[in-house]
Amino acid sequence: MTTQPTAQLWYDETRQDYRFPDRPRPVRVYRWRPAAGPAGPAPLVLVSHGTGGSGGAMGWLAEPLAAAGFEVVSVDHHGNNFVDGYEPEGFVFIWERPRDLTFVLDRLAAERPVGPVGAAGFSLGGFTAAALAGGRPDRQILQAVIDGHVEVPPLPEFPDLREAYAAKAPAEDMQARFTASAPEADLTDPRVRAVFQVAPAVGQLVSVDSLRSVRVPVEIRWGDADTITPFASAVEPYLTHIPTAEGRSLGPDVRHDDFIAEAPADPTARPRAAADAVAFFRHHLADPDHTVSPAPRHTSVRACHAPPHSP
Repeated sequence: MTTQPTAQLWYDETRQDYRFPDRPRPVRVYRWRPAAGPAGPAPLVLVSHGTGGSGGAMGWLAEPLAAAGFEVVSVDHHGNNFVDGYEPEGFVFIWERPRDLTFVLDRLAAERPVGPVGAAGFSLGGFTAAALAGGRPDRQILQAVIDGHVEVPPLPEFPDLREAYAAKAPAEDMQARFTASAPEADLTDPRVRAVFQVAPAVGQLVSVDSLRSVRVPVEIRWGDADTITPFASAVEPYLTHIPTAEGRSLGPDVRHDDFIAEAPADPTARPRAAADAVAFFRHHLADPDHTVSPAPRHTSVRACHAPPHSP
C-alpha cells in the first residue's frame, strides 16, 4: 500500500532564490510518517533526489523505510527539480543541496526531539548524502568544467546547461557568486550517522581527500548497465576512497532509468535497493546503543567487484 507524504514549502532566509535574489531560497519538504514503533523519536532518514527530479518522487525509497518505522523527509532542491523548473545554478552549485538537508534537519530539531539520523540519495542525491558525511566537490575540477576545459556529457534534463549558465549574468558576476557560495566548504553534519547511496553521481568531481575523511558507514548500490552514472567514473571513487564504504551491483542489466522510469526494464531494481536501505538503516540507526567505529578497507569491500548477481 502506498502512502502520500505531507508537503510544506519552507524558506531558508540565509540563502537566495536563483530567480528572485531578493527572496529567500525555497525548500519544499516532503514528510513520510513512520509506522508505529517503540516509544520515543523514530530514527530519521533524509532523502535527496537525483538531477532534475523531486523529493515527492522518492516514494519508492521513502515508503519502505516509513513502513519499517523510520521517519523519512525529502526535499525539492531549488533550481534542480521538475516541480518548480530548472535554473542553471541548481545544476552547477551542487554543494547547495546538502545545505538544504541540514536546513531541514535544523528546523525539525527545533520542533521536537529527533531520533538517530541517516541520509540517502539517488544519483546526484547520492553525492548530497555523502557531502553530509564529509565529501566535498573539488573546486579546481568544478571550475575547469564550468570554463569548458573539462568536457562532461550533456545532461538529458538540461542539455544546454553551459550556455544557460553563461547567459544568466556577466561572467564576472557568475564567478563572484560561485566563489561566494564556497563550493569547497566542509558541509559535514555530525548528526548524520550513516549514508546509503543509489547510483551515486559525480564521484569524479569530489575531492579524494574529502572522501578519505568520511567516518560514518556508507553503503552503495548501482547497476552495471548504467550509462548516466557509470561505475568507473561516477561510483567507484566513492567506493574506493571512502574508508567505510561497502557496496555491490544490483545486476548486469540494471540501468539508471530503472530507478526513475514509469515502466523500468527491471522493475525489481527499486524494491531491491529499498530493501537493502531498510536493512542498512535498521542496523545503524534503529538500535540507539549501536555505535560504529571507522574500519579499514577489507576483503568484503573488494568483493563488491565480484559477479554482480552475487549476494
